[in-house]
Amino acid sequence: MASTRQVNVGGVLIGGGAPVAVQSMTKTETADLQATMTQIRAIADAGADLVRVAVPRDEDVEALKTIVVESPIPVIADIHFNHTLALKAIDAGAHCIRLNPGNIGGRDKVAEVAREATAASVPMRIGVNSGSLPK
Repeated sequence: MASTRQVNVGGVLIGGGAPVAVQSMTKTETADLQATMTQIRAIADAGADLVRVAVPRDEDVEALKTIVVESPIPVIADIHFNHTLALKAIDAGAHCIRLNPGNIGGRDKVAEVAREATAASVPMRIGVNSGSLPK
C-alpha cells in the first residue's frame, strides 16, 4: 500500500495510517442555520467524524461562522465557481476547504486559495468531477 501524508482536519486525522474517517454532507441551505445545525447534529449522532456544507453564497459564509463554533464535528466548506467564497470560508474558520479546480476560475484562483489555506493551516481537499473538466 502506498504511504500517505497525514492531515489534521479540526482534530480528525486523515491518512498516514489513521483510522478511516467518515464524512457526510448536509442537504440544507447552509444559511438556514437552524436546519443546518439540526442536520449536523444528526450526522454526528449517526457516527460521522466530519461534515461538509455547501457554501455557494455570502450568506452561507455568514452562517458558517456560527456553524464552525457550534458543530460537534469539524466542518468542511464545499466551494464551487467562486474562489472568493473559499477565501471567506477560511476567514470564517472552516476546518477544511473542498474545491473543484475545474470550475473555480483557473489555476491562479486555485493557487490563491492554496496560499491562503496554507497560511491559515487549513487543509484543502481537491475534488474533481469529470463534468467540470474540458474534454
